[in-house]
Amino acid sequence: MSEQRRVKVAVVSLGCAKNQVDAEQMMAKLAEAGYAFVEEPGVSDIVLLNTCGFITAAKEEAIEWLNELITLKNEGKIKYIVVTGCLSERYREEFEREYPEVDAIVGIAEYSNIADIFAEMSKKQADEQICRYGKKENHSMEGKRIISTLPHYAYLRIADGCDNCCTYCAIPMIRGRYRSRPIENIVDEARGLAEDGVKELIIIAQDTTRYGLDLYGELSLAKLLNELCKIDKLKWIRILYAYPERVTDELIDAMARQDKIVKYLDIPLQHCDGALLKKMNRPGDEESYRALVAKLRERIPGITLRTTFITGFPGETEEQFNRLGEFAQDMHFERMGCFAYSEEEGTMAAQMHDQVDEEVREHRKEILEEQQDTRVAEMYDAMIGGETEVVVEGFDRYAELYFGRSAMFAPEIDGMIYFTAPNDKRLVIGQFVHIRFNDVLDNNLIGEVI
Repeated sequence: MSEQRRVKVAVVSLGCAKNQVDAEQMMAKLAEAGYAFVEEPGVSDIVLLNTCGFITAAKEEAIEWLNELITLKNEGKIKYIVVTGCLSERYREEFEREYPEVDAIVGIAEYSNIADIFAEMSKKQADEQICRYGKKENHSMEGKRIISTLPHYAYLRIADGCDNCCTYCAIPMIRGRYRSRPIENIVDEARGLAEDGVKELIIIAQDTTRYGLDLYGELSLAKLLNELCKIDKLKWIRILYAYPERVTDELIDAMARQDKIVKYLDIPLQHCDGALLKKMNRPGDEESYRALVAKLRERIPGITLRTTFITGFPGETEEQFNRLGEFAQDMHFERMGCFAYSEEEGTMAAQMHDQVDEEVREHRKEILEEQQDTRVAEMYDAMIGGETEVVVEGFDRYAELYFGRSAMFAPEIDGMIYFTAPNDKRLVIGQFVHIRFNDVLDNNLIGEVI
């Protein structure tokens, strides 16, 4: 144990918040085994690279990191490289064959054994590679975590895997079938996070709105949210990854009624054209999506809606893309992300013969993003003179401004609000303050504490 306490570990976690929670759970197990953590890989003994394998850009980022770590190992700056995450789960044989410098390749089912795998590395031969996988369904979502976000917010995973089987997506192959956590386990974890100072919970899963269907035989997200709202020390509860066909009246009622549920909903629509959505294996069409947006705005006044779109999906015509642009313009989504379609091995969409040229995909993505930038600028201009509550997340010494988020800003994806405070008022991270907006600079809201 005394020797292990001197072993320094750097954790690099890429991709989504669900991957981040996996990394936090592995860190907790390593900490219990006596390992210490450092931020810089170059001063560590072991680097754990938790990869994302969702789309081409994410895979390229993971490979770039891996090549950098191999260089550090060849230079004698680190001893061991451990690769976990979706990429290692998806490309098991390729990793074993192409990266002999990696000391351990760990699939998602073996995360609970990460400390044992680390201990085993110290006993192996230099050219030996440890490979641990197991059944995806055995991936544990329970256990302690070392929170890697700012201390006032944390992600709360309620399920893993996916049953939607969208034709462009490899997640079901990587993560397996949808598996909900029991309500009591989730509430216990949330209560512990609140006791540790967490004020905002961000609810995540591959599809949060499917929660409970496998476990209880019915959609149970609204029931779970009502239980979470009973935790006194929580202030904000935010919902990400809600699928449109399962945004039920019960969920809308809970959002409208419960003060702790922020009026923010992330709904990945992906497109509005019914024919393309059918090719994606997604229910819905423009008419049903317009009706859903109208219902949400009517029953939850002031709601912030976030969505994502895919451009250049196989067979997307110029007319269908223009319809998508008109739809986005009409809906005035407060937040919008856009992805150029990425061909993923093993998916049905990658085998379709009517692939759109990559330059066209990217160009269409850029058009939607430019349109959204204009809409956001108009929205922010209209907010000048208004007031809101903001949680402080830091101080920019260069700009000499504090920065933070309001309820309409999700962490890491929606940017920041910048603001000043009186000289005699020292703010701290996690503090909630009221500010008044007085300017917009480079599509950033500027304000002052009131």
